[in-house]
Amino acid sequence: MCGIVAFYDPKINEKQSVIGKMMATIKHRGPSSDGYYTNDEVALGFRRLSIIDLRGGTQPIYNEDKTRAIIFNGEIYNFKPLREQLIKAGHTFTTKADTEVLLHGYEEWGMDGLLKKVRGMFAFLIWDDNNKTLYGARDFFGIKPMYYSNQDGHLLVGSELKSFLEYPKFKRELNVEAVKPYLMNQYNDLEETFFKGVYRFPAGHWFEYKDGEMKTHQYWDAEYKENSLSFEETLKRINDDLKETVDLYRNADVKVGAFLSEGIDSSYLTTLLNPDDVFSVSFDDSTYDEASKAKALADINHWKFFSDKVDADEAMRDFPEMQYHMDEPDANPSIIPLWYLCKLARKHVTVALSGEGADELFAGYVNYGMHTHNDLIKVFTSELKKLPKNKQVKLAHKIKKMPNFPGKVHMYTNLAEPSEFYVGQSVIYDMDYPTIFTSKDANSILQPTYRNKLTVNGIYQKDFKKVKGIDNVKQMQYIDLHHFMLNDIEQKADKISMAHSLEVRVPYLDKKIAELANSIPTKYLVNRHDTKYALRKASEKVLPDEWAKRPKLGFPTPIKQWLKEPRFYKQVRSLFEEEFVNDIFDQKKIIKLLDDNYEGDGSHRRQIWAIYTFLVWYKLFFVDYENTVKKYQHVQPEVANLIKQGKLL
Repeated sequence: MCGIVAFYDPKINEKQSVIGKMMATIKHRGPSSDGYYTNDEVALGFRRLSIIDLRGGTQPIYNEDKTRAIIFNGEIYNFKPLREQLIKAGHTFTTKADTEVLLHGYEEWGMDGLLKKVRGMFAFLIWDDNNKTLYGARDFFGIKPMYYSNQDGHLLVGSELKSFLEYPKFKRELNVEAVKPYLMNQYNDLEETFFKGVYRFPAGHWFEYKDGEMKTHQYWDAEYKENSLSFEETLKRINDDLKETVDLYRNADVKVGAFLSEGIDSSYLTTLLNPDDVFSVSFDDSTYDEASKAKALADINHWKFFSDKVDADEAMRDFPEMQYHMDEPDANPSIIPLWYLCKLARKHVTVALSGEGADELFAGYVNYGMHTHNDLIKVFTSELKKLPKNKQVKLAHKIKKMPNFPGKVHMYTNLAEPSEFYVGQSVIYDMDYPTIFTSKDANSILQPTYRNKLTVNGIYQKDFKKVKGIDNVKQMQYIDLHHFMLNDIEQKADKISMAHSLEVRVPYLDKKIAELANSIPTKYLVNRHDTKYALRKASEKVLPDEWAKRPKLGFPTPIKQWLKEPRFYKQVRSLFEEEFVNDIFDQKKIIKLLDDNYEGDGSHRRQIWAIYTFLVWYKLFFVDYENTVKKYQHVQPEVANLIKQGKLL
């Protein structure tokens, strides 16, 4: 696991100096070692966190005649059989690292051929001096980040946005179009980042860049074609394929642990992994405590259980550092417990398995059609779904216009076309108030420069067209996989773990598991019994009975209570009152929103948190950037301590 950064610019002479400064911004991603490659056209920079071939895997890695060089962030889990194929084809290897398999694989099979063979998470760059072309690729789901900026005859590519800020020609300018959709969504869901002119490279794609021209190619996307397996055969396939995948993902030359909560996603994976060490965090409020039930499972399996309580004052103090590492504002409160979970785990292991992806692939979210606990409403709605599709949609439109009644949201969302209403995980379960901020309300608190017509559902329409005609649940899964999972969940998993120099592996987001999940009939995934039904039943083969039925908590964070605490209310209000804020927001309106939330029932907490998060981030990168660099551009104390003791692995 590492960090990469590169630029193509024949006009810059001091390439080594520039790439060195850019690499320094991502030292936390790779405190073990660094390396670079430069020539007249290009510079490649690399920071390494040693996982496999601890001594021999230093990058860049070259081919036999050193005409091709690669830098790579991630893991290729099936690299060993691919390595054997390449050796038989006549390639000579100088390391035992997975990185070299990518380089020789490119030579043997080309980019498309290589990417069809690999399983893993990755972002890599290859410079081919034979044709003066830079190649790059990002993994199937976008687990590993890759950003790029292609303008004015130069190209920047890297794992983190902050490395671009050290490039001498880079203009640090806010993308004003991103602010409003962020407020509705809690994260940036546009292709262009919050830094104008910088984009996320799309998951499942590769590129070639030559003479100022960038060509992009798609090599993978989720496809949904239901298989004919019986329910019992489906459960066996899930269990067999997950077991094989977890066995593949345990491969490392360092210690591997696991994140453990009370839900089935992590419990199932951890039981299959059977690690020595497992990690969990909790809050003082028992409502937000998953650690006690996680410990019970650890005790049953004789795992060493490590747990910490998140301190509210510490969390609010550290929050700016979390947003610095995120590169863009992300108001998902689960960033906070994840920060302390990674901090705890890094004291003991270098790699941890985590359960991201299970909800998107195996239909774990209630808004996939489980908006009620009433069995009668579920059964009645199931009968309505037997109507012809056009009649379902007409009925949904009538239901939407009716006054509120028990089961209204459940019936409407089961019968209507998802493209009409679905807003992913930004939803608030009130049909009249569908997102964190409505489009109208977001515009009402923004200054004119930042207002636009974008809506969450509108952003999704391009992707809805790709899955038109398949069933509703799979349409929603596709949207979440390409939006919430890609631009929120995976971003925080990567950025927060790498802030602590910790590699997080996500077996549910393996290509083999995804292709299985996407082929499972929807009736096995979500039905009147439960969400994530097939995965729950499959997990019963290895988990104690009660675990399979555990509800999802998903790193709940008590921001409602925190924003009602006088000291935190004052902290947030102090930021809202700063002079720069009025350039972006209607300052009086957002202060009133904060005051109303504090004096009322706390129902505006998600709106307040979204505004607060943005302002924290904006101040870091646009108001006080020099101080930000001095304060946060370093490895974490627990990692520095390991380096000092000579124990960093």
